[in-house]
Amino acid sequence: MAMGSPAIASTTKKSGNAFFKNEGVQSVGLFLLSLILFLLFWEVGARSGLFAKGMPTASKTLQELWWWSTHPFFNNGPNDLGIGWNLLISLRRVAIGYTLASLIAIPLGVLIGISPIAYRAFNPYVQLLKPVSPLAWLPLGLYILRDSEQTGIFIILISSIWPTLINTAFGVANVDQDYLDVASTLGASRLRTIFKVIIPAALPNIVSGLRISMGIAWLVIVAAEMLLGTGLGYFIWNEWNNLYIPNILVAIFIIGLVGLLLDSIFAALERFVAFGRNS
Repeated sequence: MAMGSPAIASTTKKSGNAFFKNEGVQSVGLFLLSLILFLLFWEVGARSGLFAKGMPTASKTLQELWWWSTHPFFNNGPNDLGIGWNLLISLRRVAIGYTLASLIAIPLGVLIGISPIAYRAFNPYVQLLKPVSPLAWLPLGLYILRDSEQTGIFIILISSIWPTLINTAFGVANVDQDYLDVASTLGASRLRTIFKVIIPAALPNIVSGLRISMGIAWLVIVAAEMLLGTGLGYFIWNEWNNLYIPNILVAIFIIGLVGLLLDSIFAALERFVAFGRNS
């Protein structure tokens, strides 16, 4: 019986691997089937007048998507840019505003997490400003900064700062006390304890906050750009003014695809951090 156990275990392992592989194939197949059915419903519905008047067909939208994807970087003036340029403009604003927000949120979150005094002092600001819609800051930003580019960055900063700050503070405040006791016993300074013990222990929470903040930043910039000019948001608004719905749908698809890619990057970073902690 003992001699046969490895063979049984090997067979079970192979069966398990085959199951998961088969499950993956089934998932892809179900996705493709649902996509085909959705496109067919869209095509038939648009052609038969089931939807609103002027609703483009799926084939027309895919045709426009192909054209914009193969001609992304033409430049016929500031109001007629390829969608690739508009995408880069939006990404640039998000990168700058998000980076500034992170540079503020992480240190402040660490301070709030380790200091009850700092928590009581800054928590009212967080609770007061966190619920404010990002677009509510837009008129104030335009009035103070007098520049659409800087206003866009400001909107990203003010909207994406809160998830990172709150998650960082939560992670720092909930570091295992045993870690802190060991560091104190070894005579580590306060600063060394923060960088060698507290931040590494809170890193999963920090990365989760950064992931949420990136999602909010990408969500907000498109809405803000409808009023700021240039970028994907302005592209959508301009196509609405032209009453050309296929291009709006193309932009929506690209926004969703880029958002998916950004979130996947942070999801991979979360897995890397979790793997580093468990290894």
